[in-house]
Amino acid sequence: MIRRINKLPEGFLTCSAEHLHRIIPDSTLISLDGNRKEPLFLSVLLHGNEPTGLVVAQNILKQYQETQLPRSILLFIGNVKAASKGLRRLDDQPDFNRIWLEGKLDKESAIHHDIAELLHEMARLPLFASIDIHNNTGINPHYGCVNKLTPQFLNLSRLFSTTMIYFVQPGGVQSKAFSHLCPSVTLECGKVGDEFGIQLATHFVDQVLNLETIPQDEVTDQDIDLFHTLAVIKIPEMVSFSFDGSAADIQFIQGIETLNFEEIPPGTSIATISNEVSAPILVLNEDGEDITHQLFEINDHKLVNLKTLMPAMLTLEEHIIRQDCLCYVMERYLIGMGEKAGNDDKPVWTVHTA
Repeated sequence: MIRRINKLPEGFLTCSAEHLHRIIPDSTLISLDGNRKEPLFLSVLLHGNEPTGLVVAQNILKQYQETQLPRSILLFIGNVKAASKGLRRLDDQPDFNRIWLEGKLDKESAIHHDIAELLHEMARLPLFASIDIHNNTGINPHYGCVNKLTPQFLNLSRLFSTTMIYFVQPGGVQSKAFSHLCPSVTLECGKVGDEFGIQLATHFVDQVLNLETIPQDEVTDQDIDLFHTLAVIKIPEMVSFSFDGSAADIQFIQGIETLNFEEIPPGTSIATISNEVSAPILVLNEDGEDITHQLFEINDHKLVNLKTLMPAMLTLEEHIIRQDCLCYVMERYLIGMGEKAGNDDKPVWTVHTA
């Protein structure tokens, strides 16, 4: 069950993500009152190996330790158990940033049920905004992610960075579920320990807490660098891979992680493929359709891209690749292309009890 408490547990402000389970044994929603009553929903540690969100929350709460918060905060602490092991998730757990399900709930696990009930609860509140804080495992810039292209969403995100990604998949992510309730954004704050990313995110959260309203001024293509997620690249479970030239079914070029947010021209060889492997990667578009052969081919044992591609979230960490993906593929996006985005109705979350 998601615990609910109305004050910070003793020791919270100085506790590391690794040791947080000693004072918060499981997922917890902490309600903290502020001067403005429309609360900011702040989620951290949805992935247990991404502690920047916890550090940012601690920074903010230390800053206002002797005075009233400028705005009420609903602080959601996510996967505490995985954080104790320094892992994204435990093997018997779902991804905590894929469980915020919209529409009919057909999952029967306790956490899916609890999250659905939490969304019901949040839908009844006058939420001001939602911020979900993450780290990257690969080399990436600091950027925000939005699920709608309306002015409030874009203005909120660009308070953090003018670089942003618009995406509608994968499903079940926190920011997408909350996008139906209030302006929402996901912050990608660089690698774990990136002090500049921590400072940027802390300043951003403080700005949002002190806003009376989120600006609704029109945002132009000259104001931001906007990208759209086209597809996700996965590696089949039975296919081995390496990044250092060691023997494997796929031997990626060394330094591939530096290609994040770089345009890769057509005909670039990004990996060497062994003779035995005919389908080394799987590329799925936003509808879950296999579009591998539209974007890549194997030419003389080399994996070559057929179109200009821009990857994001490329990582070298095998455990992350197996649990999630190798990377996402993006295109540069013009705001006018998404003029209909954000006009959908609020969903109805249905809780199905066992």
